[in-house]
Amino acid sequence: MDYTKLGNSDLQVSRICLGCMGFGNATTGQHSWTVDESATRDIIKHALQAGINFFDTAIAYQNGTSE
Repeated sequence: MDYTKLGNSDLQVSRICLGCMGFGNATTGQHSWTVDESATRDIIKHALQAGINFFDTAIAYQNGTSE
């Protein structure tokens, strides 16, 4: 995995970012196609094993259930 500094900080982040908008409770928020916590855990575990440490998440994703 390639890493780069985040902005002007000394924080090293992977060049690949995992978008997390598809994670969360499908019964809340604006998307019915999100994956549940169990599937999310599997995806994040795989990403971490691949060296990804940069995750895009926001309180707005599925009314906060993505986080």
